[in-house]
Amino acid sequence: MGHRLRNGRGVSRAITDPPAFIRAETRLRPVPLVPEISLHVADEAVPIWQRTEEELGELGLPPPFWAFAWAGGQALARHVLDHPETVKGRRVLDFASGSGLVGIAAMKAGAAEVACADIDPFAVAAIALNGQANGVALSPTQDDLIGTDAGWDAVLAGDIAYERDLAERVFAWLMALAARGATVLIGDPGRTYLPRDALEKLAEYAVPVTRELEDMEIKRTSVWRPRAAPPQAASA
Repeated sequence: MGHRLRNGRGVSRAITDPPAFIRAETRLRPVPLVPEISLHVADEAVPIWQRTEEELGELGLPPPFWAFAWAGGQALARHVLDHPETVKGRRVLDFASGSGLVGIAAMKAGAAEVACADIDPFAVAAIALNGQANGVALSPTQDDLIGTDAGWDAVLAGDIAYERDLAERVFAWLMALAARGATVLIGDPGRTYLPRDALEKLAEYAVPVTRELEDMEIKRTSVWRPRAAPPQAASA
């Protein structure tokens, strides 16, 4: 762990070889709430966070969210595996995928195909590695899909309510997808900007997490879906 990956010219290999960086900085381990799935995850949060700042900060890349199994994603993955009818035979989008955990769960539950979207190129590399490690074929994409609609049958999104402006954009989009008939499921451990009044809770889980990332070792984490719109009153 923690190796400096530099080529002969002193340039970080992380820039030119994200999979090598991910393999060097993580270990393949089972996910606590979803032991059927293993991910390349960091042993400790602080060292890899510092290393990505040092090695990749000059590129303007985001923190290594892909290196951890976040609570919302764990709960959503568990729910999908326990309720495979949610995705079986369907075209699925795993939005803000990070490690690809939720997308892997969807494929294991019988989805026809899964697109895993994340704007971080290192997340896209991690998704591919994790899919291979779990024997499933995913379709990673770095495209910003907010506001788009490729006709997905189901859209799964974990841990997306931590920043206000982004949450507003994302939830407006998710509500529109749900209104046109997509199954939309959201995994969230009680983040500030979750629009609870517009959502219906489907399940709750006790998710093991690291105290380096969260305020407790077990996070009560829920799976939500948009509330159905009330029927329109008949016109006079």
